[in-house]
Amino acid sequence: MAESLAKNLIEAGVHFGHRASRWNPKMAPYIYARKNLIHIIDIRETIRGLLRAQKYVRQVAGRGGQVLFTGTKRQAGDTIEKQASRCGMPFVSERWLGGTLTNFRTIRSRLGRLEELESIRSGEELSAYSKKMQSSLNREYRKMFRNLNGMRTMSRLPEALFIVDPRKEKNAIREASKLGIATIALIDTDCDPDLVDLPIPGNDDGIRSIEIITALISDAIILGKGDSATMQPGAGKSEEAAAPEVADKDAAGDE
Repeated sequence: MAESLAKNLIEAGVHFGHRASRWNPKMAPYIYARKNLIHIIDIRETIRGLLRAQKYVRQVAGRGGQVLFTGTKRQAGDTIEKQASRCGMPFVSERWLGGTLTNFRTIRSRLGRLEELESIRSGEELSAYSKKMQSSLNREYRKMFRNLNGMRTMSRLPEALFIVDPRKEKNAIREASKLGIATIALIDTDCDPDLVDLPIPGNDDGIRSIEIITALISDAIILGKGDSATMQPGAGKSEEAAAPEVADKDAAGDE
């Protein structure tokens, strides 16, 4: 299985880093070689980081926790939305709003406003407004939908963030760190791995690379939700049987 995974990752170009002149020296343990002025990421380190991340998000999902998928760069947006939706998790794919985590109460109130605008637009109430006001409400709705739609299901702070490119999403990393929320990230050779709890070394610019890593994280979350379902009362697992998995999560977080 490891050989098959390595082959798929290489075919997706996950091992291609940035130009050597742009590297972060802290990424040295994850770099295999330099070829034509480009750093080549050690695919074994990618797999090691990926397996740790999969184990952790599976345990989070198994406890009913949420993982916020975050990737606002052009190459990542569509994949983040698709894979987060596939595993039933919230996402940010357009723009990280300041205070998304640290001022979550305000974000929730804005989601309430989004629902109010949808109610107005779907009924006859909109026709009661002037054309100028209708245009203003439609603009407000489009902007709010673009920035907030992915977080509709996030009724509380997430247990973890999955991030594509922590350099691009530095504000998300900063807010998560301040609140003690675990961070998992696809990090390229120009990133600082010390800023991330569970780094996955890999190409964070290639669309295929982003797609395969994000899909594998999504797969692990779906498995975790399945674990949770089998642990429900009457499903064949006692609370005592579930305890080791919770303890295991702490061990994964310490890695």
